[in-house]
Amino acid sequence: MASSPAPSSRLERLVSDVGLPAGDALPRWLAPLPRWLENLGLRIAWVVVAINLLGTAFGFWYYGFHPLPLSDPLVTWQFAAEPVAMWPFVPDSPMATLFIALAFASWKLGRTNEYLAALAFFGCWKLGLWTPYVLAVFAGPFLETTWLPLYVFLFVSHLAMVLEAFVLHRIADFPVRAVGVALAWYGLNDVVDYFVPIVGDPHHTALPVADSAVIGGSTALQLAAAGAVVLTFLATFAALATRAKKLEARLERGS
Repeated sequence: MASSPAPSSRLERLVSDVGLPAGDALPRWLAPLPRWLENLGLRIAWVVVAINLLGTAFGFWYYGFHPLPLSDPLVTWQFAAEPVAMWPFVPDSPMATLFIALAFASWKLGRTNEYLAALAFFGCWKLGLWTPYVLAVFAGPFLETTWLPLYVFLFVSHLAMVLEAFVLHRIADFPVRAVGVALAWYGLNDVVDYFVPIVGDPHHTALPVADSAVIGGSTALQLAAAGAVVLTFLATFAALATRAKKLEARLERGS
């Protein structure tokens, strides 16, 4: 059988399958990105890693870790308002971008880590959708207190995290134990963010209104919590469904 011709142009090489993990055939609802876009993401993985690390640094700054400018206190805003023991539960989106940066970096170094991949999938799926959801639900108060370009940047950049999550199936298998670890971490986040804060007040990302503010018959805290919990369930289903479909595809190839 004649082999496919090698890609000729630089663009064709960037989006081709050559030298990349083939992955398993998944239904469109689990792998909605076009193949060329998945290939591009894997091809420029180090660029993706760098962008996510920059996003992580910005996220920690956004939550109140301010090495710059020097005129600011080193720790301010939400970090300053939270007990130190609960700091790991504060920067949700920066942790998600850190997880996906580490997941892609470990793959590029030939040491794919299923736990990092599962944590990255959950984080980028959940926070990539929860943040635009909250920005939309509380659009009025946010736009009163947030610079419009920053509002748009937060909306778009978090949706881009969801796109990244849909590339991970090419480099990871989402074994049940890894999904369990990711569910435990993000489930615990939901508990301390909205239900049982353990120390101090609920530790969710600060909203532009009081937690007790009533909007459409529900409190702001209830609306934020509903989005987070639903997305944790959906991330769990998507990860386990990806695992199941991968196994089905391999069984079909072996039959």
